[in-house]
Amino acid sequence: MPKDTPLATAAGRTESLCQPRAGRHIAAIDLGSNSFHLLIARVNGARPRIVTRRGVKVQLAAGLDANGNLDDAAQKRGLACLEQFAAMLERAACSQLRIVGTSALREAGNRHVFLERAAALLGDSVEVISGREEARLIYLGAGHARPCRGRRLLVDIGGGSSECVIGHAMTPQLLESLPMGCVTFSRRFFPDGALSKAAMAAAEQAALERLATVQARYCRAGWDEAVGTSGTLKAVARVMHAYGDSREKGLITRPGLERLRARVLRSSRIDTLALRGLKANRASIFPAGVALVSAIFTAFDLQRLRFVDGALREGLLLDMLHQHRGPCDR
Repeated sequence: MPKDTPLATAAGRTESLCQPRAGRHIAAIDLGSNSFHLLIARVNGARPRIVTRRGVKVQLAAGLDANGNLDDAAQKRGLACLEQFAAMLERAACSQLRIVGTSALREAGNRHVFLERAAALLGDSVEVISGREEARLIYLGAGHARPCRGRRLLVDIGGGSSECVIGHAMTPQLLESLPMGCVTFSRRFFPDGALSKAAMAAAEQAALERLATVQARYCRAGWDEAVGTSGTLKAVARVMHAYGDSREKGLITRPGLERLRARVLRSSRIDTLALRGLKANRASIFPAGVALVSAIFTAFDLQRLRFVDGALREGLLLDMLHQHRGPCDR
């Protein structure tokens, strides 16, 4: 088991009277459209410390068929992952658990089938949250990973949706979830694995059309810094740093992003894409991710954006401590 990792508590937030007992374990599960994530934390007073962190690429959104239903293969991948999570939860003897589903489960017409099976495995119900609630929790998690006293633009690129938030310090003020993600855009614009300038441009244009619904309002509000969370932005930042396009780890710049886009397009197929710092299990959705990041930089006229290692699952843990919405114990 990894060394305990501290997770700061929410400054200025009123603590719930229904707190987990000191020394107990709490857990959060994020059933994302690309990956499922589990966090288990030990609670002493009001300070949770992460003791277990597990992420599995399930690509649930890739299993949405033409009728908007999750196919059997995607459900099997998801349930196999949850079997692993259930065993880890049993060993930790968690007193509280919150499980949320995001974009793919919001869209799936037959989600009740998967949700019932998931609940049976985990011993607790799954809450399918709205896009704006997802954005709020992401902002909370990112704010504790990298505190900000001023105004902040936060973007999170998931498998099926992307969240955009503007907030001041720990308070989100504008919250939006847009229907664009690295898994769904991979299926739409790179369905046969071929890479081309035309496909990349089409993906970017589609993302810009989604971003146009929030662009003017967000730009009028303004921000002091721009940050991003989750796997796509982490991968982009890692590859840029590996090529020396950014001297700082986690920093994404416009010139570096343009060079990265050109490197991706040197390959004619996704299955031959090999970039320094790019993990093999990320390659299949990486070009779509680059298109989405490029569109975000264009829409918000960004010159730089910093990756923050705190997102939905960290926000869930903190929300359990400070705005708990159910019984104290499972």
